[in-house]
Amino acid sequence: MDQIVCFSKGWEGPAQLLDQPLRSGYSLGMGEPRIIDIALDDRTILWRSEDIEQEKKIAIFDLLESNYFAPAGHEGPFRILLRVEDNRLAIDLADAAGQALDTIRLGLARFRRLIRDYFAICESYFRAVKSDSPKGLEAIDMARRGVHNEAAELLQECLEGKVELDFDTARRLFTLICVLHIK
Repeated sequence: MDQIVCFSKGWEGPAQLLDQPLRSGYSLGMGEPRIIDIALDDRTILWRSEDIEQEKKIAIFDLLESNYFAPAGHEGPFRILLRVEDNRLAIDLADAAGQALDTIRLGLARFRRLIRDYFAICESYFRAVKSDSPKGLEAIDMARRGVHNEAAELLQECLEGKVELDFDTARRLFTLICVLHIK
């Protein structure tokens, strides 16, 4: 059976959006331009290292703690499912009650170099953290932040007119886009 991985424990697909509790501090009020739940469609991913899994968990946690996400023509809060279809990012939007709203699609060709660079830098970072002498850790971390920042700006640019999002939300979404590209 295909599996969809979600931050909400036990969630297996969009049909279960209604059964998921909202994060503490969130209400069902309309007009809240933010993400209250996020899932990744993991069907194309064969394996993920513990380090990448940890990156994903941190990105999701931070995203749910604080984000600004305002799709054109829709009022939030939102539950979203990120997936890749035909080399495009698909962002399935649902309202707080789980009712499907829209799917936003975005070509990913412009992100290939950034995704490749991100994984190369992460690999260096994880090796340095685990080594006896983490020399250059600060430089590696600065390079990783630089790639993240460039990707966040590109994501904001590519979504212009479709979704308004703040810089930190774009950074965290880029991390999750990278996770979806693990083969």
